[in-house]
Amino acid sequence: MQVYRLPAFSDNYIFVLHDRHRHEAAVVDPGDAGPVLECLDRLGATLTSILNTHHHNDHIGGNRELIQTFPHLCVYGGSRDRGRIPGQQFFLEDGDRLHVLGREVRVFFVPGHTRAHVAYYVPPQTPNEPGDLFCGDTLFAGGCGRLSEGTPGQMLDSLHKLRNLPDSTRIWCAHEYTLNNLKFALTVDGNNTKLQQRLTAVKRARAGDRPTIPSVLAEEKLTNPFLRWDDPHIQAAVGSTDPIQTFRRLRGKKDLF
Repeated sequence: MQVYRLPAFSDNYIFVLHDRHRHEAAVVDPGDAGPVLECLDRLGATLTSILNTHHHNDHIGGNRELIQTFPHLCVYGGSRDRGRIPGQQFFLEDGDRLHVLGREVRVFFVPGHTRAHVAYYVPPQTPNEPGDLFCGDTLFAGGCGRLSEGTPGQMLDSLHKLRNLPDSTRIWCAHEYTLNNLKFALTVDGNNTKLQQRLTAVKRARAGDRPTIPSVLAEEKLTNPFLRWDDPHIQAAVGSTDPIQTFRRLRGKKDLF
């Protein structure tokens, strides 16, 4: 399975998953149908599935046009998004397992950014391969999503689920927010040499208009403050040892950054 990262709007990414042997593809969070149709035409592939993480328009805006073009495809989303995702046929719960393009896909219920958010994890097929996490607006490279509908406790629980995945997991988040996220991270974790090194590398990549997605979970665990709520340095920076309070204060600082 090959993953194609398609830029959309000002900073979104849409992900096309392609099986060249089947000549089939799936798409995660098609906010705009145009880039997806161009990619499918280039690949000579038929779209069989839409995997929506949540209902915001920059993640679902292309659903209707894609359904019109491929009327037999399957549209997946979280069960609590019923009525908010165009064409949704499958209403997913935490722990559900799908089969897409011949691969197992595991569903995580990860509320926080929205009340119904889900993420999709494709486990590796061999020990030497990474798994792939499509996490929408829950976990970002260097950050996490705003709390549009959920609570700090919900988001903390959601991030905890994702933090427990294998370190080699590739993180395919839906926005190119990495540079700003790491600049904020430095304000609460300024002595972290791994973070300093990562920020330097990301500045170089963005200066060359190169993407920073996917990231890798191992690096996130070392440099993303929203995955380090239990680290004494982060707790000291926000003045709390309580996990939810630590996260709430971190998110509040980031909202004002």
